[in-house]
Amino acid sequence: MRFFDMRARSSDARFGERSQRTPAPLPAVDEREVVKEFALERYKYILQQIHATNENVYKFLAIYQAMASALAAAGLALFVGYKGWGVTPTVTRAGLIGLLSLITVIGTFTILLVLVGILAWLDYRHEECELTDEIVYPGFRKKPRVRNFFRWYETYIVAFIATSIAFMWWFAATFILPFVK
Repeated sequence: MRFFDMRARSSDARFGERSQRTPAPLPAVDEREVVKEFALERYKYILQQIHATNENVYKFLAIYQAMASALAAAGLALFVGYKGWGVTPTVTRAGLIGLLSLITVIGTFTILLVLVGILAWLDYRHEECELTDEIVYPGFRKKPRVRNFFRWYETYIVAFIATSIAFMWWFAATFILPFVK
């Protein structure tokens, strides 16, 4: 508190006459330059968000693969060792179905996250196109089309997850559950 009091007194004494003057006018700023700088920063942000949504898909896939592999291994271990562990066939079937259900929930959630990522990507791409239409020239970037979904790697990731879940249920129903006796 004392430091601020001393500075206030010394600044009043030294700059007393300057405080009476009018402030210097701000330099003239070209409004176009400000808009260009703002647009450039916004464009960088949009590109960074598009990159982040692309990276997130691979993170979601890695999490699904790790969780599904671990749960499938647990199911296989349960199937192989249930007799030696003294687990009844009813509990073993329930455990296997529970593990498959958990894999299904994780896969469904992963698919949902990928689809939300696609929607976010589409939104950022539309924003990017609008920005480049205004700043560069109209039509500089073509807007993404949903009908080109077969070109997106997310489509095949969703198909892989859905197929792997369906395969695990089929395999368990055909080759594992009937042999739990």
